[in-house]
Amino acid sequence: MQPTPPQDVGDNHWNFPEAHEWDPNDDVVCIGGDLSPATIIDAYKHGMFPMYLDHRQSVLGWWSPVERGILELNKLRVTRSMRQSARKLRITFNQAFRDVMIACSNSHEEGNWITEEFIEAYCRLHDLGWAHSVEVWQDDQLVGGLYGIRVDGFFAGESMFHRRRDASKVALMALVGAMQMAGMTLLDTQWWTEHLQSLGASELPRRDYLKRLELALTPAGVTPSHME
Repeated sequence: MQPTPPQDVGDNHWNFPEAHEWDPNDDVVCIGGDLSPATIIDAYKHGMFPMYLDHRQSVLGWWSPVERGILELNKLRVTRSMRQSARKLRITFNQAFRDVMIACSNSHEEGNWITEEFIEAYCRLHDLGWAHSVEVWQDDQLVGGLYGIRVDGFFAGESMFHRRRDASKVALMALVGAMQMAGMTLLDTQWWTEHLQSLGASELPRRDYLKRLELALTPAGVTPSHME
């Protein structure tokens, strides 16, 4: 999924508030900023992700849900139907990133936050080696997939889509397998939903999520700051 190290994105020039300054009851921890590579990657490293606050797409918010959705890699629920579908489909990584983002964008009927601005920003991150996609093909047709951001042992799943039964689930199976092979430890789903629960997802309080994130970003042999 990440054969070469990602390129340096430089320093974030925005002053994000520290976690202890966040409103404990609000999923939005700050507003403003931009979608430059440095800003986005710094946000993910600190437990935030960008999304517009309104349908006019005029106010950029940085979110860190009070209850964070995650999928433990060893708890993915793989059904017989998913295994059967996987045998009939072809999986690739990072072969059609923009197409996956556009398909994810078109899969939302209302209030879609994956705008052209987001597509360009994340495609830039893909070019720099930070954003990744999983594609699911039936013959030569793209029928499912997902995309997200990887930082060390952490993957932030942003969105997924399907055009045939189980195709997005097959993409998730492939992602989890690749993460396990790479020794990664944290798959972030942002929010918990009943659909994700059916696949094995659970919720963590924000404080616990941030601890898990720090562990996933910590090189082997180094003690995380919260454990010192």
